[in-house]
Amino acid sequence: MTTEKRRWVVLAAAAAALSGCGGSPEPAAAAEWQEPARYTYELKSSCGERALIGHFRITVEQGKVTAAEGLDESGRWFVEDARSEPAPTLGQLLDQANRAREQGADVAEVTTDPADGHPTEINIDPQANAIDDESCYTITGYTF
Repeated sequence: MTTEKRRWVVLAAAAAALSGCGGSPEPAAAAEWQEPARYTYELKSSCGERALIGHFRITVEQGKVTAAEGLDESGRWFVEDARSEPAPTLGQLLDQANRAREQGADVAEVTTDPADGHPTEINIDPQANAIDDESCYTITGYTF
């Protein structure tokens, strides 16, 4: 991402944040989403060079992943490989995006569900000119 594009993303985010002044207000739930004690979601992790690639169904209880099921070949490989890092909670994915923002990532975007504020998409690219450092997550099937 060029500096000009990065600046546009920052300006677009600022404009979106200010659009509540005189425009339609943002849903309160989006800003106030709290990770529930128990929930299930599907995660599609699709870019970057890392182990967490594939389609998963993840169950979280008391802030910890208690079950992870690979829903495609890559997801099954990740879940079955004892050396892999554990599947993430939504809170951990949001923490990853927040850390990327704090560290000056070229892209650290979170899209949320307008009804309840849970994340539906997270895209992180620490350095636009680097290869395979991206993280792209799509969240569906969220139930609590």
